[in-house]
Amino acid sequence: MSDKPLRLAQVLAGAEHGGAENFFVRLNAGLAHADGIREKAYIRSHPHRLATLRERGVETEGFRFGGRLDVIDAWRFRSALKRWQPDIVMTWMGRASQVTPRGDYLLLNRLGHYYNLKYYRKADYWIGISKGICQHLIDGGMPAERVFHIPNFADESPVEPLPRSSFDTPADRPLLLAAGRLHENKGFDTLLRALRDIPDTMLWLAGTGPEGPALKALCHELGLDDRVRFLGWRNDVTALMRTADVFVCPSRHEGLGSIVLESWAHGCPIVATASQGPAELIEDGVTGLVTPIDEPAPLAAAINRLLAEPGLRDLLSAQAADVYARQYSEAVIVEAYRQLFTQLKLNGSHRQA
Repeated sequence: MSDKPLRLAQVLAGAEHGGAENFFVRLNAGLAHADGIREKAYIRSHPHRLATLRERGVETEGFRFGGRLDVIDAWRFRSALKRWQPDIVMTWMGRASQVTPRGDYLLLNRLGHYYNLKYYRKADYWIGISKGICQHLIDGGMPAERVFHIPNFADESPVEPLPRSSFDTPADRPLLLAAGRLHENKGFDTLLRALRDIPDTMLWLAGTGPEGPALKALCHELGLDDRVRFLGWRNDVTALMRTADVFVCPSRHEGLGSIVLESWAHGCPIVATASQGPAELIEDGVTGLVTPIDEPAPLAAAINRLLAEPGLRDLLSAQAADVYARQYSEAVIVEAYRQLFTQLKLNGSHRQA
């Protein structure tokens, strides 16, 4: 085996904010310090992400990653990638996978959701962040022996809780937290309807997205304006988790539910609906409570139970923290990627025909 470090390129043409984008930074930063790997990130030119990656020791280049007519930028990206001569290229989501060509490297696509697979078929290997996504790839025709399951890890940076009185919140009231893109897939409307049956409880809802106006209108219609705080996009969700009594994930569709791992890592007991990722991660009654999708009454009942039983909250949090440390921590997941990349480099001659 060569003593030269494995040259890894990771490509993300993502949005300005988002969970996948945040994890991209964390994984790149973790692999930047892994033995035997030299890496470079190619991303859409969001200044804050360029700066963050570079501050964390990741060599990074920015591009527009525009549409099909943006041929000059596509040429710039492909030329830069070719000049760097990577051994392995891993793309994130559809745009990056579509624009990244095959080349003198192994091409991996990393999928964080149940995407349409049309942009992912030219890869040599695939990584799914949940077992369900891996099965989706296999069912879609990808060879099972070339599909690998590696989940995400949480932002483990130590944080302090915020004052309970933040955001004009009565400090003596039970406090729920929900976070994510304000999109219909996230089911925040179900949570608002459930909140009517959770007396005297406050909700912090962190996130932005297309459903924002509709959710605020529903909140007003339900008479919850004095109990809900719309926080907008937050970069301190883990600190919010340290503050709240219960984290709620009411999603209709969720690839992995990385937010579940965040709650486990930061000691916030969780109630989640049985969407794909959370149902795979959470053992009901052991690492959280799971309720049916789109049903406010069971969701309210589970939240009320946790609020009424602090001992149960502590038990679920402790058990979840143990599972996280053993199976999903940064050290565990970064090593899983390092081992996979090393093995694939060794097997580099066995590329997909």
